[in-house]
Amino acid sequence: MEAKNATSATPAAAAAPRRRLGLKLGGLAVVAAVALFGYSSLSARNTAPDVTFVKLDGEKVALKDLRGKVVMVNFWATSCTTCVGEMPQMISTYNKYKDQGLDFVAVAMSYDPPNYVLNYTETRKLPFKVALDPQDTLAKAFGDVKLTPTTFVIGKDGSILKRYVGEPQFAELHQLLEKALAA
Repeated sequence: MEAKNATSATPAAAAAPRRRLGLKLGGLAVVAAVALFGYSSLSARNTAPDVTFVKLDGEKVALKDLRGKVVMVNFWATSCTTCVGEMPQMISTYNKYKDQGLDFVAVAMSYDPPNYVLNYTETRKLPFKVALDPQDTLAKAFGDVKLTPTTFVIGKDGSILKRYVGEPQFAELHQLLEKALAA
């Protein structure tokens, strides 16, 4: 009886390495597919989405109409202490580079009450475009932005050059802007 069990176990034992190899190859195929999808998604995300901002005064500004300029899109909220803390440097950055072709859109998150955004914009005299995103349409288009502040630097050709989550290192940001504006 033992001999029969040994011989009947031998084909199964011989098939086990083939199954493991098949699982490894299948796993590699899955990893390769995920990597390819990730790469193609990254390539697609390298171009800024085709969105239209609605400013506080109701004026619409299409991002594609800003092509030829370097554009910063900053997702922020009046309740975000980091956002409020970085805003003076954002104003300074905009003022420093606006005459060289920089444009700037500050997008208030959907949970930010419009009257708070309007009050902040007026009392701080924000010199750039301020838009509302009441349905999260803009946040979703930019990769489902949830964390504030999140800032995108978009090149003259519409490509996303950099995404900052949190307050950027302003010296690094300025170097990036200078390079992009000179291009």
